[in-house]
Amino acid sequence: MRKWGTTTLIFADIEMAIANGQIRRKFTRDPRGTRYEIVGTAMDGREIAVICRIKNTGKLLLITTYAL
Repeated sequence: MRKWGTTTLIFADIEMAIANGQIRRKFTRDPRGTRYEIVGTAMDGREIAVICRIKNTGKLLLITTYAL
């Protein structure tokens, strides 16, 4: 994944942030379901955020990711 113009994140970065990070915010007013902002560390030590949702099927939907 790429943040426009500057930062490249790979899937391993996102996996690591989700596995070892913490939920910083919970967005509950979305009619499509609760979204979560998870902040964690990427493979190279950068702090990143992942916005995601758990779908009714139990699968994790990644909405966006970005470096902090």
